[in-house]
Amino acid sequence: MHALQYLCLQQSLATPIVRFALLLTLTAAFDMLWSTRLNAEPPNVVIIISDDQAWSDYGFMGHDVIQTPNLDKLASESLLFTRGYVVAPLCRPSLASMVTGLYPHQHGVVANDVDPKNRASSDIALQQVFHRNNSLIRQLVDNGYVAFQSGKWWEGSWRDGGFTDGMTHGDPQRGGRHGDVGLKIGRTGVGPVTNFIDQSIADGKPFVVWYAPFLPHTPHNPPASLLAKYTTDDRPLNVARYYAMCDWFDQTCGELLQLIDDTGVRENTVVVYVCDNGWAPVPKEPTEASTSSLPKDWWPDFAPRSKGSPYENGIRTPIMISWPRGVKPAKSNDLASSIDLMPTILTACGIDRPAGLPGVNLLDTAERSKRKSVFGGVWSIHNANVGDPGSTLQYRYVVDDRWKLIDRHSGEDITSYKTVHKWDTEPVQLFDLNDDQSESRNLAAELPETVERLRSQLDEVIPTK
Repeated sequence: MHALQYLCLQQSLATPIVRFALLLTLTAAFDMLWSTRLNAEPPNVVIIISDDQAWSDYGFMGHDVIQTPNLDKLASESLLFTRGYVVAPLCRPSLASMVTGLYPHQHGVVANDVDPKNRASSDIALQQVFHRNNSLIRQLVDNGYVAFQSGKWWEGSWRDGGFTDGMTHGDPQRGGRHGDVGLKIGRTGVGPVTNFIDQSIADGKPFVVWYAPFLPHTPHNPPASLLAKYTTDDRPLNVARYYAMCDWFDQTCGELLQLIDDTGVRENTVVVYVCDNGWAPVPKEPTEASTSSLPKDWWPDFAPRSKGSPYENGIRTPIMISWPRGVKPAKSNDLASSIDLMPTILTACGIDRPAGLPGVNLLDTAERSKRKSVFGGVWSIHNANVGDPGSTLQYRYVVDDRWKLIDRHSGEDITSYKTVHKWDTEPVQLFDLNDDQSESRNLAAELPETVERLRSQLDEVIPTK
């Protein structure tokens, strides 16, 4: 290189912007080369999904009572996103988005039911709409994986979902809904998963496990020893039961993770953790102070601003990805979304992701850094109008760095579960999550330009019609 050219290059690299751009380019290139080398031997995949648990209710997230030693250890071995979000605060649309990599209004499943009085017949059209989409499970199976379903699963049987084996029969004549027999996993041990993994290894097949136990979801009936661990004179019994359920879920995760270790495949197994939606208890032995903030005529067993709502206790979740052979453990403050799981897992497995997915590969630092906002929506819980998601829309939300905007809508709700949201009449709310994680101060009137900027982003991603 000519001396003058070399000097110019040295001077250009001295600028912060150029150095940062070069760093991102080199990081992306390293990620690509590393992934290519690893994918010579496809990794196994284990997807762990808890059910109804607030984002803070783990030891590694700072809870001072609930003990989750197994998930704490997994977090220490993972790329941990403490600011993860689901795209809907309700199990069925949330799980459907994990499987498709799409927002609920895109895959069509925006609620748990179409008509709760005629579940079996009304659900057929919704399942048909859902199964037209690309599926993470089908993509893996089409590329040589065997796949096992256990726990929560709404969209028919495990066969309907493209799994090669599983537990859920999905037959409405036998009570098939949202998991049926599959919901025994965890509460009665992890034997079926053990058998599947053993057979997969014996057959020399890469495997994917969908482990979505009905935990810590109600019924809150933990083992007596765990309940005793959390029972105190000053703690309402139902709160102690919930805490014990979180501990119980953690114990089942420990069983599953120990199984993977014992079989010798942990080094090349991608373990992903996420919660489907948040939850918080309402004390059953209330005091005047504990009930003063409850909406009038509040009746559900869970607290306002949790399950079914766009507030942090409804939509926020830690997201972690552990892969000893391919992921360096770290804690990231970057935003992560449940729609990122499909592109992340497929890329880790060396499989091209379908075109048009809105999520990003969380293992690609450069791709992740370009995404500044995450989005989601809330629709009526137990009534969906197939093909017309906007008609039951209740909220849209966006988290953009420190800012969070909640945009209120008033879609049709024909069930008693409208109690969850009917009290919330603010048309728009803006929170600074850096200073106000409890979302107690609405800044919308003070910062109208920020409101309009974020609402414009919402309009591009989550339509109202």
